[in-house]
Amino acid sequence: MRLHELNVREIAAGVRARKFSAVEVFDDCLDRSVACEGKVAALITTTVDVGRSQARRIDERLSKGEDPGPLAGVPVVLKDNMCTRGVRTTAGSRILGDWAPPYDATVWRLLQEAGAVLLGKANMDEFAMGNTTSTSAFGPTANPWDLTRVPGGSSGGSAAVVSAGYVPFSLGSDTGGSIRQPASYCGICGLKPTYGMVSRYGLIAYGSSLDQIGPFTRNVEDMALVMGILARQDPRDSTSTCGTRGECFSKLSDGMKGKRVALVRDFKEFTLDQGIAEAMKKTIAALESAGAEMVEVSLPTVGRYAVACYYAIAASEAHTNLARFDGVRYGYTVDSSTGLKDMFQEVRSFGFGGEVKSRIIAGTCLTEPVRSEQYYVAATRVRTLIAREFSEAFQNADCILQPVTPSLAPKIGEADEDAMKGYESDLYTLPVNMAGLPGYSFFTGHYDAGLGLPVGLQLVGPRWSDGELLNMGFALEKALGAPVIAKAGL
Repeated sequence: MRLHELNVREIAAGVRARKFSAVEVFDDCLDRSVACEGKVAALITTTVDVGRSQARRIDERLSKGEDPGPLAGVPVVLKDNMCTRGVRTTAGSRILGDWAPPYDATVWRLLQEAGAVLLGKANMDEFAMGNTTSTSAFGPTANPWDLTRVPGGSSGGSAAVVSAGYVPFSLGSDTGGSIRQPASYCGICGLKPTYGMVSRYGLIAYGSSLDQIGPFTRNVEDMALVMGILARQDPRDSTSTCGTRGECFSKLSDGMKGKRVALVRDFKEFTLDQGIAEAMKKTIAALESAGAEMVEVSLPTVGRYAVACYYAIAASEAHTNLARFDGVRYGYTVDSSTGLKDMFQEVRSFGFGGEVKSRIIAGTCLTEPVRSEQYYVAATRVRTLIAREFSEAFQNADCILQPVTPSLAPKIGEADEDAMKGYESDLYTLPVNMAGLPGYSFFTGHYDAGLGLPVGLQLVGPRWSDGELLNMGFALEKALGAPVIAKAGL
């Protein structure tokens, strides 16, 4: 077995035991990324010098008898909307140019303290707006299981690097499904934690009340290990309210007996691809075999209003958050303009892509004084009803089982031809962000009707039930099997 095929725990244990060095692991993962990158295009920046220097320091600390941490020498890739001091950070946009942040995001600081080394920054939909990773200013990323298909988005690069074996784990961000959907399309595990569980300090914001950072891995145990490091309160993020809840990831349990797993009655009439429908049946059978009880819950407000309210809130927050990118403080600017207003216009017209512009325009309209009460404020009120509806549903169930999307990964360009299809699939992911809930996307197997594409589903739980979701994921992984590395065209 090559070093890049090992999981997080195996690499850290091997480096700490001096079976192989952190530099050897980094170079093998780098070789894998170089071999695949021409086909997958998952990275915006490869941090060869930074990562190898970090790996060398891990080996030096070990030679002195020091403990480099639980992620000793484990390579990681970060979505390119997380600040990394001195390393280019683009958010997938031209407007940030070659901006290198003067500080680290808290998640990256925590990973460094735990011994992780940076292999690169992952491609993404521009400013996390999209579900295909095709709106990036750096071009699209391909799905490692089928290079003609999308990896999902907006964290498609982060999912593809784990699926293709560049690294054993990565970080993405999830504003409306951007971790869970790519994890599903790429056949790996992805967790959107409870809002407030992981610090957002240093994350370039899209929708501040919806954004949440979370990991991608190839098994549940690695997910729990990484979350045990990331889940802690951060005084630099006023929405970080984790407290000591990170302790729930210290030990996994696969007991399902007596657990109540719900299906949403209001979603039963929606059409699913055959592969998704078969995965639902297989997973329900596995849950019942493990001792879980299947029940039904109703979410009528979610089914009817969640998608419209989400886009009203997300576009309004995006309009506010992206106002700072004006050519004065960050990245791309122009010298030829005749005045400040002309400079703003030139910078933003060139710097932003079409999807970002459309959401800024929508947000501008929705937050105008004459419309704000009618649309934005109304959406926030419905959001409260949605959160309350989920809370009532969880009085009768420990978690909800549902698809991540109604279909398998589409061909590159196919989703762009009909934007409404993307909005339809949002119904399974957006409400989770609206209510601030955790959602765990897990691998169920491959659809074997000639495609061989991986199929993922998700478990949604009450706030702060992240650890419990991973316990259930642990049981399902034993029944359904763990993800494997994709060939990525090699």
